[in-house]
Amino acid sequence: MPEPRDLTATYRLQVHANFGFAAAAEVVPYLADLGVSHLYLSPVLQAAPGSLHGYDVVDHSRVNHELGGEAGLVALADTAHAHGLGIVVDVVPNHMGLPTPAYLNAELWETLRLGRESPTASWFDIDWELCDGRLGLPVLGGPLEEVVAAGELALGEHDGAPVVSYFDQVFPVAPGTERGTVAEVLSRQHYLLGSWRDKDELLGHRRFFDVDTLVAVRVELPHVFDATHATLVDLRRRGVVDGFRIDHPDGLADPEGYLARLSQATDGAWVVVEKILEGDEGLPTSWVTAGTTGYDAIRAIQTALVPDVGAPLDELWRATGAESSLADTELAAKRLVLDLLLTPELRRLTRRATAAAAAAGHEIAAAEIEDALREMLVQVRTYRAYVRLDVPPDDEAVRRIDAMRSLAEQARPDLAATLQVLCDLVLDSQTSSPDGRDLVVRFQQACGPVMAKGVEDTTFYRFHRMIALNEVGGEPDALEHPTVDALHAWAERQSLSSPDGMTTLSTHDTKRSEDVRSRLLAAAEDVNGWRRAWTVVRAAARRLDVDEPTAYLVMQTLVGAWPISEDRLNGYLEKAVREAKQHTGWTDGDEDYEQRVLALAAHCLRDDAVQDAVGGWVTELEPVVRTVTLSTKLLQLMLPGVPDIYQGCELVARSLVDPDNRRPVDYPDRSSRLARLDAGEGSRDLDDDKLWVTSRALRLRVEHAGLVGAASTYRPVTSQSPHALGFVLSEQVAVVVTRWPFQQARSGWGRATVTLPDGAWTDMLSQSGQRQIHGGNPVTCEEIFAHLPVALLLREAE
Repeated sequence: MPEPRDLTATYRLQVHANFGFAAAAEVVPYLADLGVSHLYLSPVLQAAPGSLHGYDVVDHSRVNHELGGEAGLVALADTAHAHGLGIVVDVVPNHMGLPTPAYLNAELWETLRLGRESPTASWFDIDWELCDGRLGLPVLGGPLEEVVAAGELALGEHDGAPVVSYFDQVFPVAPGTERGTVAEVLSRQHYLLGSWRDKDELLGHRRFFDVDTLVAVRVELPHVFDATHATLVDLRRRGVVDGFRIDHPDGLADPEGYLARLSQATDGAWVVVEKILEGDEGLPTSWVTAGTTGYDAIRAIQTALVPDVGAPLDELWRATGAESSLADTELAAKRLVLDLLLTPELRRLTRRATAAAAAAGHEIAAAEIEDALREMLVQVRTYRAYVRLDVPPDDEAVRRIDAMRSLAEQARPDLAATLQVLCDLVLDSQTSSPDGRDLVVRFQQACGPVMAKGVEDTTFYRFHRMIALNEVGGEPDALEHPTVDALHAWAERQSLSSPDGMTTLSTHDTKRSEDVRSRLLAAAEDVNGWRRAWTVVRAAARRLDVDEPTAYLVMQTLVGAWPISEDRLNGYLEKAVREAKQHTGWTDGDEDYEQRVLALAAHCLRDDAVQDAVGGWVTELEPVVRTVTLSTKLLQLMLPGVPDIYQGCELVARSLVDPDNRRPVDYPDRSSRLARLDAGEGSRDLDDDKLWVTSRALRLRVEHAGLVGAASTYRPVTSQSPHALGFVLSEQVAVVVTRWPFQQARSGWGRATVTLPDGAWTDMLSQSGQRQIHGGNPVTCEEIFAHLPVALLLREAE
C-alpha cells in the first residue's frame, strides 16, 4: 500500500447513507488536484439507522454499513492512497446512542436486561442510586400508569426473548421476570420507565450536554477503551486510517489519560481534539495531541479583520431594547440552562458534593450545596478546570476554581462558607473519599455543558450586536477592540506549541459558514448601509409585532446569506429563536410568536424596500465582500497549522447552522472549474477567485512543506498601512492580505508599503503568468495588490 503524503491539509466530508464511501471515492481525484493531503471523515462506526452525522454510535465493533461497511472504507482508502491521500476520521469517545429500538446498541441492551450486574454495565455512566438500583428512562409520552392504562405498552418477543414494546421502541425483559401484566413485568425490570417531563427526577445516565438519547461511556476504564477503540486501532494498524479527530474530550473523566492511551494504541497517530479555548487559555501541555480542531484560529482571524465600528454598532444594538451586556447575558443564560436543561446533572453533582462534604466533616444541607454549586457553575469561564485525580492541581487550576468561588460569593455572600467547602473539595484531587473523588471528576464534566449550552447555544442566539462574531469559541467583544496583535500572538504560539494543529473557518458545528461571516464583516464597515438595511427591517418588525432584538438577527441573517430561500431562512430562524429560550423553546414553544417571526422573514424576502436596502446593498458591496472573503481564506490556509476545508467551502458557501450546512455539494462543478482555471482561463466570479486562492495555497503547502510546515518560523510583516496585514514563514513565503477594504477603497493605498526580506519574490496567485516582486526595500501596497486583494509570495532561490 503506497504511503500517503505528509499531512498538509484536510478536507472534511460528511458521510451518511446518501453520501457514503463510494461517493466519497468519486471525488478523490478532484480533492487530490485541489491540493489536500487527507480526507477527513465524519464518524465511520455504526451509528443509529438514518443518522446524518454519525455521532450516535451504537456499535463500535463495525464500520457503518449504511456508508458501505468496512469493505467500502478500505476501498475508499485504496483510492485515496492511489492518489497520494490519507484518511483522518472523527472519533466519538464520550457517548453512545440510545437508539430506537434499543437492541441496536447491544451493550446498552444487555445493561438494561441484566442491570448493574451486567458485564456491560461498567461501560455506561449510570446513576444507579437515583432509582434504587434501576436505570431511570424518561422516554414515555406521559406517566407510566397512564401509558399502561392506555395500552401503549405491550409484551412481546424479539429474537426469541421477551420484550416490552412502546410504539417503535423496544426494551428487554430480565430473565425470569416475564410473567404477569405489563405493569407487573415492568415493576421487576432493571430500568424504570417514566414520562419525558419527569426527567429532572428520573433520568439516570449522564448525557452529551442535554441530549437524552446519548448515553455517556466510561472510556477511562481500560477494558471499555479497548472494546470501543479496537476497530479504529485495527484500521490504523492496517494503514486504512492515518489520524483521528476527537469529539468533545472535555466530557471525559480523564482527557489526559485517554489521549495518552490513544497515542500508545495507535503508535503516535496524528490526533487533534475538538477543544474550545476561551480567551488566552491554552491546551494543557500534558495532553498528547497535535492541537485543536481550530476554533481558536477562527477567533484570531476574525479579531484581526473585524472593522473598527464598535461604537455605532453598539449604539444600534442597544437601541433595539437589548438591555444586557454580553457578560450579563452569559450569566443569565448559564443560570437558565442549569435550571431548565441540566437539572439532572446538577442534582447528581449535589448528591455527591453533599456526601463528600459530610465525609470531610461538614454537615451541610443538600439544598444549600445545590445553591452553591449553581452559583459556582454560573461563573465557569472555560470548558474544564483541569483538575485530575491523584495529581496535585497546578496553579492555574487553583486560580480558575478560586475565581469561580470568589465571583459566586460576590453574588451570594450568604453562601460564602459553603462555597469555600466546595472549592476545597473540587480541588482535593488526592482525596480517598469515593464521593469526593467522584465529585472532582463530575465537576470537571459539568463545566463543558454549562459553557456549551449557556454560551454557544443560548447567549449567541440572544446577543446579536454583530452575529459574525457569535461563533463556537468566538469572542463577540472583539468588536470593541479589533487588533492584529491577537492574530500574530496566536500564530506565534501555534507555531511553537501546536504547529501540526488544525486550523479552520467552517465546520459542521459553526453557527454560520465562513462566507456568511466574511460578508457581514465587510458590510459592517459601511455603517450607513447597515443603518438603512436595519431601518426597513425594523419598520416591518414593528408592523408584525416582532421584538427588535430578534428582528436585528433577521436583518443580519438576510445580509449574510442573501439570496436565501424561504425554506432555508425559516428553518434557521425557527432554530435560532428556540435556542434563545426567551420567547419560545423546543419544549412547549410559543407557536404564535414563531409564526410572527416567520411572517417577518417572508415579508423581507418579498418586499421591494427590503430588496433594495438589503439585496441592492449586497450587490454594491461585492468588491468589499470579495476582499474580505479572500483575505479570510488565505490567512486560514497559510497560518501555522494544518488547514481544513469544510466540504464545498473552496467555493463561496453561504450556509447557516446545521442542517443547512450539510446540503449536497456539487463536485462536478468544482472539478470543471478547477480544470478550467488550471488550463489558464481567467477567473469569472468570486467562486473562481476563492477556488484559485485555495488551490494555489494548498499546492504550495504540498510542494514546499518544509517552508510552511511544523519546522517553519513565523513573523509578522511590517507595513505602514493598517489595511495591509501579513506574515512571513521561514523567510521564504510571504502572505499579505487587505484589511478593512471599505475604508481602504475610500482613502486609496497612497504611498503605503510592505517590507519583505531581500530577494526576488514570485506571486503565486498571478493569473496572467509569473509575476515577480523584489524585496529588500519597501514594496508599495499598490504593487503587492495589483491583481488581487491578497498576495501569496514565494522567495526564489538565490
